[in-house]
Amino acid sequence: MIERAPEDIQKITSANRQAWAESASRHRAVNQTQLLAAFSEPGYSCLDDTETERLNAIGVVGKNVAQVCCNNAREFLSIKNMGAARVVGFDGAQAFLDQGRELADVAGQDMELVCADIYDINDAYEKQFDLVTITIGVLGWMPDLSRFFSIICGLLRPGGALFIYEQHPILDMFEVGAAGDPAGFELSYFEKKPYVENNGLDYYSGEKYDAKPVTSFQHTMAEIIMAGVNNGVSVEWFEERAEHISNTWYNVESANIGVPMSYTLVFRKSR
Repeated sequence: MIERAPEDIQKITSANRQAWAESASRHRAVNQTQLLAAFSEPGYSCLDDTETERLNAIGVVGKNVAQVCCNNAREFLSIKNMGAARVVGFDGAQAFLDQGRELADVAGQDMELVCADIYDINDAYEKQFDLVTITIGVLGWMPDLSRFFSIICGLLRPGGALFIYEQHPILDMFEVGAAGDPAGFELSYFEKKPYVENNGLDYYSGEKYDAKPVTSFQHTMAEIIMAGVNNGVSVEWFEERAEHISNTWYNVESANIGVPMSYTLVFRKSR
């Protein structure tokens, strides 16, 4: 696992936050109207069956829950609708949190939204949560996985759970394509060179635009698991799944070649 200097991490994450914020208006145009209508209905949840089942197994009713890199808050607002007590969402782009505030208002739910670089989360949130969630597209943006897990695990109370529902890192090996395109290899599973893109983050409509650069990183499944273990949590649940949950590798999905496309992972902090 590559260790990077704090100033290098700050430079990367600052640039990524700018690229992410730049995409907010495009995401809003695609889904905000529909989400506002959906969350106006009491108890609405956007979570799929896999995520809902695992969260119910962990237990969310009456719990204090945080989501790291929460996007427009639709996921942890759904968790609030499942019966969570305090909910806090952290994201690097205020424009996405503004969308989340709109959703919370129509849902009539209280929640806290914090705009911050994930590596700079305030110490005031340490040991405040029974459950922390991380969902698709987060880990690949983290230049220092060990430091990231140190911060995230620090949010947990003793006995708390960290739930991750992500695309499987093996997908990073494949070229991105539409359904029916060849599922060709692009990178080694063990590639450590940062991957830089500048064609935008509109993963809903697929629009390409002259965007600020975003840098992502490949982390193997072993690195992800050990980053948690080495920061004081133990594995309680791990399942590799065939379901495609991203907005990208439709070519791999349609090829039906038997690679895992997503996973659920639950860590538990010792008491």
